[in-house]
Amino acid sequence: MQLLAQSAVYLASAVVAVPLFKRLGLGSTLGYLAAGVVIGPSALGLVSDPERILHFAELGVVLLLFLVGLELEPERLSALRRRIFGLGGFQVGLTTLLFGAAAFLVGRPLVEAGVIGAGLALSSTALALQVLGERGDLHRPYGRATFAILLFHDMAVIPMLAVVPMLGDGGGRGGPSPLIALGTLVGVVVAGKYLVRPFLRLAAGAQSSEVSTAAALFVVVGTALLMEEVGLSMALGAFLAGVLLADSEYRHELEANIQPFKGLLLGLFFIAIGMSAKLRLVAESPLLVVGLVLSLVAGKAIMLVLVGRVAELPRRERIDLAVALSHGGVFAFLLFGVAADSGVLPRDVTDLLVVVVAVSMAFTPLLFALRDAMVRRFPGADDVPSTEETPYEDAHVVIAGFGRFGQIVGRVLATKRIAFTAIEADAGQVDFVRRYGSSVHFGDTTRVEILRASGVADARVFVLAVDDMEASVETARVVRSTFPGVPVVARARNRRHAFLLMELGVDVIFRETFASSLEAAREVLIELGLPTHEAYRAARKFREHDERVLEEQFHIRDDTDALVATTLAREEQLRQLFEWDEEPARPFSLGGKGAVRRATLGYDEKNRPPAAE
Repeated sequence: MQLLAQSAVYLASAVVAVPLFKRLGLGSTLGYLAAGVVIGPSALGLVSDPERILHFAELGVVLLLFLVGLELEPERLSALRRRIFGLGGFQVGLTTLLFGAAAFLVGRPLVEAGVIGAGLALSSTALALQVLGERGDLHRPYGRATFAILLFHDMAVIPMLAVVPMLGDGGGRGGPSPLIALGTLVGVVVAGKYLVRPFLRLAAGAQSSEVSTAAALFVVVGTALLMEEVGLSMALGAFLAGVLLADSEYRHELEANIQPFKGLLLGLFFIAIGMSAKLRLVAESPLLVVGLVLSLVAGKAIMLVLVGRVAELPRRERIDLAVALSHGGVFAFLLFGVAADSGVLPRDVTDLLVVVVAVSMAFTPLLFALRDAMVRRFPGADDVPSTEETPYEDAHVVIAGFGRFGQIVGRVLATKRIAFTAIEADAGQVDFVRRYGSSVHFGDTTRVEILRASGVADARVFVLAVDDMEASVETARVVRSTFPGVPVVARARNRRHAFLLMELGVDVIFRETFASSLEAAREVLIELGLPTHEAYRAARKFREHDERVLEEQFHIRDDTDALVATTLAREEQLRQLFEWDEEPARPFSLGGKGAVRRATLGYDEKNRPPAAE
């Protein structure tokens, strides 16, 4: 079949299977696997050579591991190191020992048994986090433990993939020289520190998303090919490149550019795995397959209950942890495939393991449904909410634009230890700000991929501080349409900019020069001899009046003659207001009249407030 026709088959099968499986609560991974089974040689036979496409689709795994490395920021690892390496290491070691011993007892050689145990110890990060996210359980104690263990799985698979080829005949590809391997690793680290960032800066300077995407793919593919050339794992190279760039200012740009390619190629990888699956094994030995699946799920569940006990989780939380991670993992497919290619595992054993892992993944949503039914039938009192969170632990803020305005917002948040992600589209500004110790990332905030990679979907507040009016309005449009539940606090350069943001439903708008100008006018009045309380009162009255006019003019914003007439009429009204009003000063109250808050100046009820900027 021609390449174009094969591509149409792959795309059509994914479009049909993935939405169906997600609607059934089984996840996209199982959808891709099922699509591969249906179009593969075991069923319809629309594609007869899955091995060729599997080799190409492994690039999806390479990109996935790069993104995994990109997530491993040193600060994040340091904060979670006890959970990650303690719970994760204990679970992987215990489960590997259990399944390795079982495989050895049924007659598998020691090396094979060890690889089987290690592969079955891993769980699917995508499947588990998807289910926990849908259930809202990520902040529960078992959800935190699950996340830490899965993070260890993502890291543990790297040395596994590096070691397994060396265990086969001749080390798979002949085995790398230790000196060459060490020299290559050192070279990658040095290049990542001193060459890759200037290269990415050069690409960012082109102001072209295509060039940035090409640069991101080149970094990943180039590092992976270099590793493969010296006999190491491509996955190891991609992971290492990701780790080296985890604290880079281009992290979110890289993630946004690579994510679409990773998703498509990883889906293709799972389709190829499904095409390679031997359904005849299920038909020929259904009791064997079912028995192995139940043994896998039950064995991992028992080990995870022990891990939960070590972590001092409540009883029901331990059960939930066991349910969430008792399936096999996506990386098991890759590990067993590498082991088969290297001669470590026989093909028939690999085929059986792939089927067992795939079926175990389908069990996870069913196990959660069974667990929920048990909870409803036997309610308990030991479901305790987590008390480990600090008040602002999940108070993530995204700041778009890190110029004068955005920097002040960020500095205030930092003093309160509130986490924020700052995105700036000017590469020169990014370099300048980072010299002063500020953490800011390069990215175009008008691109929904950048916003999603920056965590806007989970943000408590989105601060729109972009200087360019057109980019600011476009960013507001993307945020309001894609993330409608996220509150937006926006900076407006002038009245026209404020009107454009109001049209998009932005509810808190700061006109950037209004507050400072009003404060300056107040100080001028004081210098001229006006009593302080009267100067404050005059500024307050002007602010309230101007906000009312802003609301009124919003409805006639496209009629220039009406705007001019309204402005002149309201100026006369304001002069009369100051002439007639002789009442004593009242305490200032935040919040103007009208549906949209125009937060432009902050006064204290007693004395002078701090400046707005």
